[in-house]
Amino acid sequence: MLVDSPPEQRAETAPAPPTRRAARALGLLLSVVLLVLVALASIAVGAKALSLDQVWHGLFHDTGTYGDVVVGERLSRTVLGLLVGAALGLSGAVLQALTRNPLADPGLLGINAGASAGVVTAVTYAGVTSLTGYVWFAFLGASAVGALVWFLGGSRGATPVRLALAGTAISAALYGYLQAVMIMDGAALAKMRFWTVGSLASAGYSTITQVLPFLVVGTVLALGLARPLNAVEMGDDTARALGANLNLTRGLAMLAAVLLCGAATAACGPIVFVGLMIPHVVRSFTGPDLRWILPYATVLAPVLLLGADVIGRIVARPAELQVGIVTAVIGGPVFIFLVRRRRTAQL
Repeated sequence: MLVDSPPEQRAETAPAPPTRRAARALGLLLSVVLLVLVALASIAVGAKALSLDQVWHGLFHDTGTYGDVVVGERLSRTVLGLLVGAALGLSGAVLQALTRNPLADPGLLGINAGASAGVVTAVTYAGVTSLTGYVWFAFLGASAVGALVWFLGGSRGATPVRLALAGTAISAALYGYLQAVMIMDGAALAKMRFWTVGSLASAGYSTITQVLPFLVVGTVLALGLARPLNAVEMGDDTARALGANLNLTRGLAMLAAVLLCGAATAACGPIVFVGLMIPHVVRSFTGPDLRWILPYATVLAPVLLLGADVIGRIVARPAELQVGIVTAVIGGPVFIFLVRRRRTAQL
């Protein structure tokens, strides 16, 4: 497994000098501006390009014209992209801190596999055909796998290595189950083919309202764990010396990751690399302090997701490439680069 440098070699998360804090705050503000620009592009770009005037009219002066209807449809897609991107970025940052592995992502602990297994089971054995039905089964699958990983990973004695090993083993078993079911059931394969790629195209306000409570709770929980996770990242002995409750912190971190990644995967399917790339890139210029990593990841992950969605609409116009395909194409080379520039060690 890829691991970061030993905890004792990490930079401490002591208060940064005022100039550095100001630079981080300015960078976060600029990131928010970038997010607004990408969100506007997400509304304006599509099979039919819209001008900024048309976008403004559709957002604030909707009179039911064709352009206003298009803006309304794209707005729901953009809002879902914002929510899902933030959830994936946050869950990736939390899991990287939890496992002390800077190349970890939500798939490492089997959460994506659990959500996918829930959807396949719903389609094949429960006859579910609507996206609103998928959401609940996907979230149930992600939650069940999260609980199982926590139990197998040691529960009260959970460690990053045990959690990662348990998640990897469960993911392998579940993906075997997925392939077996879809091979034997052609109808399930046809229904699952679009969902498993990862897409924002089927976004609707009903989906947003279903996943929003889970995303809000997971976001609040993740942001609230920044300080104790800083201690956990420095090693168990150091964390105990600083007064951190390791089991409580790890349990809450797992819960936050399940809420965020489970809801995001339920809404859009398994979208890869967002939760891996963004926290790792953010860490390169904020340092190891999660009090900055988590807000940055919350803002920049939607920038990547919505940007990839816009690219997918441009390169295949008037059709489109699903956002999961675009993030995979972007993320593959980036992942290889990250692997080559980091030291590796055997467990």
